[in-house]
Amino acid sequence: MSAATEKIRSTPLDERYEKAHAAWRNLTIRKTVRARLGEMAAGPERCMYCGESRGATVDHFEPVARNPLRTFDWLNHLLACTPCNSHEKGEQFPLDADGHPLLIDPTAEDPFEHLLLTLSLGVYRPLTPKGQATIDVLGLNRRGLPNGRMHARKVVELALHAWDRAHAHARSDETQKHVQTVQDQPFADVCQSMLRQAFSPGADLVFSDAPDLLALLRRDDLRAALLR
Repeated sequence: MSAATEKIRSTPLDERYEKAHAAWRNLTIRKTVRARLGEMAAGPERCMYCGESRGATVDHFEPVARNPLRTFDWLNHLLACTPCNSHEKGEQFPLDADGHPLLIDPTAEDPFEHLLLTLSLGVYRPLTPKGQATIDVLGLNRRGLPNGRMHARKVVELALHAWDRAHAHARSDETQKHVQTVQDQPFADVCQSMLRQAFSPGADLVFSDAPDLLALLRRDDLRAALLR
């Protein structure tokens, strides 16, 4: 990768994009990068933006058109689904007034510092300008995603109650199975949001329809099982 970057660096500035773009079109290189990212992924190889679909493509967080020298930078590569990568983000890379990226980098930042998931609706709300830009550019509330998140909440709730029953009877194999169900399903952000919001000031209101679930989400043993 460093050799490829040096070849781009040695190219005149006005030709670097074409050089980088041509190099990235090499199918062998793209497959190698995709495979390595899959090996590095924790759990299922989901899209690092929406969390729904398989991360079938490699997204350049900072687009090649903007910075050709980061074409082969590992820290600039993210697993992404085709809708997020090609249909939504494309070459968009908004900056704030100081020239800093307005998109959340999920490999280096905590998305929940900028986004709040409304669990009852499956919709993301912005907490910061960066959160708003990320929702807009990536279409995080596009058709299908809110319903998918609401379904994910139901799956998580059922799995956690099943975990509780198995845990009460010391059936460790079953408890692990239910943890795995939660960890392997799409929309991992839903469970993470549930765990965080369980201790938020408005938790009683957020989980007013499921107080027993709230009590479960606050248990140290469950949180340890899910977060280890």
